[in-house]
This record gives sequence, structure tokens and C-alpha cells, in this order.
Amino acid sequence: MENRRTFLKTACKPIVLAALGIPYLEACSTEDELDDANQANNPTINSKNELKINIKNTGFSSLLEIGGWMNYTAEKLLLVRISTSEIRVFDNKCPHQGNRDRWVYNGNEFTCQHHNNSYSNSCSGSLTCYKSNLEGDVLTISFN
Repeated sequence: MENRRTFLKTACKPIVLAALGIPYLEACSTEDELDDANQANNPTINSKNELKINIKNTGFSSLLEIGGWMNYTAEKLLLVRISTSEIRVFDNKCPHQGNRDRWVYNGNEFTCQHHNNSYSNSCSGSLTCYKSNLEGDVLTISFN
């Protein structure tokens, strides 16, 4: 009986963690699109509550093509390339539950993967839209 108890004490924890641990860890994790090195040399916030991003820098290459998008979790933003002259910028906070980390984009709308709620890529939709200006390869986002 003592051997069985010892076995259960040592074997049950790894089995439970193997069965439940990975989904739990995935649900609580976030996906940063950029590593610390890219964050240090890419965007800059100035005193005018603006964020400037050179989209040619590593980590933003998805925005070079029309229809390209990214969840820029470091700044809590969703960015989508609408045309050669427009990139729309949204707060990446889901209006339903406030989640920020698991988004997909289908060309017309963003879908939060936590509860599958979808939101238009229009600035008149449910997601908070920020003013942005694209001049050459520099995207300026205004938070005023």
C-alpha cells in the first residue's frame, strides 16, 4: 500500500500537468510580435502623443503589402494595410472581454480568438480607431 501511495504522489502531478498544463499555459500567454531588440530600434513615442514606425524595419514587414496586418502587442495595437497610402490602426482590446493577444484577420474584419467575436476594419466599427498618416515608409499614429 505504501508503494502505491508513493507512486501516485510522484506520477500524478506530471500526468495532470501534461493533460491540463499546456492548454492552461496557452490560454494565459501572450504573443509578442517583436522581440526586445526590434522594439528598441523601431518605434518612437514623442511628446505629442504620437508613435512613429518605419514599416521597413524588421517586425513590420507584413505591413508592406496591401491586406497585410499585425497585432503589435507591445503597443497594444492592431495595424492593417488598406491601400498603398493607408494603414489603419486600432486598439487591440477586444470590446467583448478585453483580450488583446489572439487576433486573426480575414481581409475585412478582425476576429478575437478568445470567443470568436468579429469586428470590422472600418473606423466606424466597435474597435477604437486611431488617426494615422503614412508618408513613405513612416507611419505616424496619433493618440489624441
